[in-house]
Amino acid sequence: MTSSHRVASIRRGAGTPPSSAGSRAAVRRRRHKRGRLRLILAIALSLLVLVVAGAGWAYLKLTGNIDTFSAGGLSDDRPDVGSSKGQNVLIIGSDARTDGNSDLGGGNKQDVGRSDTALLLHVYADHEHAVAVSIPRDTLVDIPPCKLPDDTWTKTQPHTMFNAAYSVGQTAKGNPACTQNTVEKLTGLRVHHTIVVDFKGFASLTEVVGGVDVCVPQDIYQKDLNPNRPTRGERIFAKGEQKVSGRQALDYVRIRHGIGDGSDIGRIKRQQAFIASLIKKVKSDGLTPTKLFPLADAATKSMTVDPGLGSADKMISFAMSLKNIDLDNTKFVTIPWRYEGSRVAVVEPDADALWAALKADRTLDGEDASGKTATPSPSSIAPVAGDGIAVAVQNGTTTGGLASHAAKTLTDHGFTVAGTGNAPSQDHATTVITYGPGQKTEAKTVARLFAGAEIEQGATEGITVTVGQSYADNPTDPTTAEPTAVPSNVAENARSADDSPCSDLSYG
Repeated sequence: MTSSHRVASIRRGAGTPPSSAGSRAAVRRRRHKRGRLRLILAIALSLLVLVVAGAGWAYLKLTGNIDTFSAGGLSDDRPDVGSSKGQNVLIIGSDARTDGNSDLGGGNKQDVGRSDTALLLHVYADHEHAVAVSIPRDTLVDIPPCKLPDDTWTKTQPHTMFNAAYSVGQTAKGNPACTQNTVEKLTGLRVHHTIVVDFKGFASLTEVVGGVDVCVPQDIYQKDLNPNRPTRGERIFAKGEQKVSGRQALDYVRIRHGIGDGSDIGRIKRQQAFIASLIKKVKSDGLTPTKLFPLADAATKSMTVDPGLGSADKMISFAMSLKNIDLDNTKFVTIPWRYEGSRVAVVEPDADALWAALKADRTLDGEDASGKTATPSPSSIAPVAGDGIAVAVQNGTTTGGLASHAAKTLTDHGFTVAGTGNAPSQDHATTVITYGPGQKTEAKTVARLFAGAEIEQGATEGITVTVGQSYADNPTDPTTAEPTAVPSNVAENARSADDSPCSDLSYG
């Protein structure tokens, strides 16, 4: 090796053993890097475990909160799953006093209660529109066979108050399946989910959202909430806008006797305004995790649901499916109704037209679920089959030929006309259909051909149609006329979720 090569090798350190100090320093640096990497990985893993454990805890907590009712009580004779393009959710407000609810509502602690409030929420297929239809608790309906605790089934209960369905069987948890059967029988719509909320749950929900803005049309006193009080008592609400929560919110939606005509119809208007205000509050707060979990926790603690909503992921998935529905596209209406004594009767064929609109996914203003103008079609109204039903027809007006016109409409739909003639008086403003014992169902079928007809039970056998001036003014067969989205009186009286909380708060 030349001298220059030796010099170069020495300069490069070639041929000289590495110092032990340098080697130890390099090892320490490598160990430090590996240790730091292990620490970062351990921290990341710990955070991941905490997040997953937290989510798992939240999931288990929410799922553990949920009570479900058995699907075994649902009818075997239900509308087809595909009978409606959208989704129908039955929301029941129970007035049961069991499970501590008497502390808020008073009364007998063992009272299983009735459905104090009932809304059928139709969520359109586009998930951008929704309409909630209120069914008054005093509505006279046919309650179909329902399951009892001993696994036997009741017989059909005709001409019975709607809210009685919930208490069939007198079980501590009520009978939401029976109420669902009744709604499906009444509407012909498939109910996809049912949710029951009690007094405690309702009060808790309003507290979690920090209160709800409401409007009171006049000063309200204790006697207005409890008419059995001997004195007026203290004022519990001052007239005007205010925020309520907890017990006060419950009192607001339960007040009935001190406003308007003191009816359940007026109370429904205030309940619709309250729910609209609650929806507005939830949407304005945003569905962030910090807001969503307390709301979901309170909601799941307060509800009894069908098995299809019986877990946290199903419940939250359903709730999130509603997030794109605009307030203006969230509507509230009441089933077409009229008074029958102190009770409420369903007005046909208006109610059938409403159910047909929902079944076809038509909004209140006549659009389909995609926002395109729907082409009205006679097929959107269910056909009327009168085979085996005999009807006598009378003219209750001074306009000639109406009985014959009505008789032809009936025979065109398969009814047997037992005779025509003039009524004892010719001053009938509306058409009246009378029926004998056990013939209410057939009378309702007849009523579908006479818009706005009243149905009354008579003293004798048989069905009689007495056409009134309303028929003289518009004798068109409703099954062949081009229908609007829903009857105009229903659409015009609808409330939007963004309406003022002070608008249209009472009836009478």
